[in-house]
Amino acid sequence: MSQREDSDREHAAAGLHPVTGTAADILALLRAWDAAPEEPEPLVLRTSGSTGRPKSVVLSRAALRASAHATHDRLGGAGQWVLNLPPTYVAGLQVLFRSVVAGTDPVLQTGSLAETVAEMTGPRRHVSLVPTQLRRLLDDPAELAALARFDAVLVGGGPLRPEVRATAETAGVRVVQTYGMAETCGGCVYDGHPLDGVEVRTGGDGQVLLRGSVLFDGYADDPDRTATVMDDGWLRTQDLGRLDEDGRLWILGRADSVVISGGVNVPAEAVEAMIEQHPEVEDVVVVGVPDEEWGERVTAVVAARRPLGLAELRDLVEPRAWAPRALVATDAMPHLPNGKVDRRAARALADQQVRP
Repeated sequence: MSQREDSDREHAAAGLHPVTGTAADILALLRAWDAAPEEPEPLVLRTSGSTGRPKSVVLSRAALRASAHATHDRLGGAGQWVLNLPPTYVAGLQVLFRSVVAGTDPVLQTGSLAETVAEMTGPRRHVSLVPTQLRRLLDDPAELAALARFDAVLVGGGPLRPEVRATAETAGVRVVQTYGMAETCGGCVYDGHPLDGVEVRTGGDGQVLLRGSVLFDGYADDPDRTATVMDDGWLRTQDLGRLDEDGRLWILGRADSVVISGGVNVPAEAVEAMIEQHPEVEDVVVVGVPDEEWGERVTAVVAARRPLGLAELRDLVEPRAWAPRALVATDAMPHLPNGKVDRRAARALADQQVRP
């Protein structure tokens, strides 16, 4: 197939039900969708399925507008955005829709971030990244200097290491850590505090619940699945968290990522955070692999700059009962198109190498 034919096919496939197409296609569709005189049909966004079965999330114009306006208010005003995330996932889609609401033209990153910033014309500048992108940019002085030219660098889609944030902020980068999901039109809690119009609480099981104008309308053609996550207007996120005395939300991990090993509940993401403190570790995913003795064997899948031993990783973990009992080394952690770590692929890798 020629490049022209391939381009024609991409444009023919562009749509909002579900969201498909190139960034330019989707931007044009969003502009028409936002300008419609009547409330248009909600768009449908397919999720990555990083922790389970993919979903088709229904988002109304009212919810996306509420999210965009709340974001601009929190950041001190609208601005021009850089798009370097897939536009068919919520983070990339929001870069485009916030641009529509702000009346600005987003800049598509095709080269380095430093080159992209040089193309920007807006007085205020924003970019949205996943933690892996931020960490890699910090290794390049030119890219780090480019990051410091943004009014806000939103980082979401996964845990952000404190030392990575500290390195960025020391260099003058204005980091905003976001928490949210497709069901909330993307980030709805910034640096632990909900955006205007968003409410946060935790249930008796420690699960984070969210409510407000940014919530989705449900899952397309799947009312039963919708009912399992909604509780009297509150979205049950499947994330565990706590609210401190200042009302700041701290995410502790996924409710479905607890590994039960030898009768001990091991929070996988807490163990990951401890292992990430090793200076040679680039990415880590902790999973449970079926084991006759332990029920589940705590296994660390690790991408590192040099070969690491299980013993030195176990020494990083407290309590000792949480420490991994198996190590799977990989040259590069599998990632999804939206930049998130592919936890399902990492689990499959562990199953292949550890299960007897």
